[in-house]
Amino acid sequence: MEPGELRRAVEAGRATASELGLEVDEVVVIHDSDRVALRLLPCDVLARVAPAAQLADSEFEVEVARRLADVDAPVAELDPRVAPRVHVRDAFAVSLWTYYEPVGSEIAPADCADVFLRHHAALRRIDLDAPHFTERVAAALREVNDRERSPELSDSDRELLSDTLGGLSAGITVESAGEQLLHGEPHPGNLLNTRRGPLFIDLATCCRGPVEFDLAHAPEEVGEHYAGADQALIHRCRALNWAMFSAWRWRRDDQMPDRDHWRAAGLNHVRAALDRAGLG
Repeated sequence: MEPGELRRAVEAGRATASELGLEVDEVVVIHDSDRVALRLLPCDVLARVAPAAQLADSEFEVEVARRLADVDAPVAELDPRVAPRVHVRDAFAVSLWTYYEPVGSEIAPADCADVFLRHHAALRRIDLDAPHFTERVAAALREVNDRERSPELSDSDRELLSDTLGGLSAGITVESAGEQLLHGEPHPGNLLNTRRGPLFIDLATCCRGPVEFDLAHAPEEVGEHYAGADQALIHRCRALNWAMFSAWRWRRDDQMPDRDHWRAAGLNHVRAALDRAGLG
């Protein structure tokens, strides 16, 4: 967020928690992008603050978290001291979550595969109206195909992303043996190692598709430990995921830190993933 918007977001998170009876003397910004994550102390709450335009996404995330908590899924939970809902304040959507102190040790591939298996099993136990992964692909494709939305993307790179997004999305839908609810973006940054064990965060990306779509966000060794996974399909999904990541980075208004680095790196990852899948 821009500095002025960030200051307002911090105040919206602080004021929301305070009005709900939680003690807030200090606010620590943990993550700052199109929405921010704040650690509120001493109540030790994680506040997720997004522009009000993302209210529907925030409400969807809260509903996913609430339902998954009922089936003991390995996910970060909402703060139990307040009602499980999204609060709107000063044009921001604020949700309050349990704060988990991260554990420094790296999650081993076999343990990571196990938490994916448990999470997918929990997702099969809930009934939720969620978008298909192809809807997210279509949104990324619109950014790539609209030169006004991605004016700095070269013609050759635009063609690379357009062909990858359009071709792989259709092919994966045909190839996948079965579909279910997924996390949607379970990359390593969205899997916290805590004293309670590994927990998934950022649940607003929940969608439907093959489990390989989720596994493609994890290091390659994780998919190799996931029983029954189609390794070739994981490789195709990984190329698709990098193409979506790259599409977002080339948006004119993208606010990801180090955007220029990730623009170049994302395209390189797309090419490498296509080669790995035998599609280079």
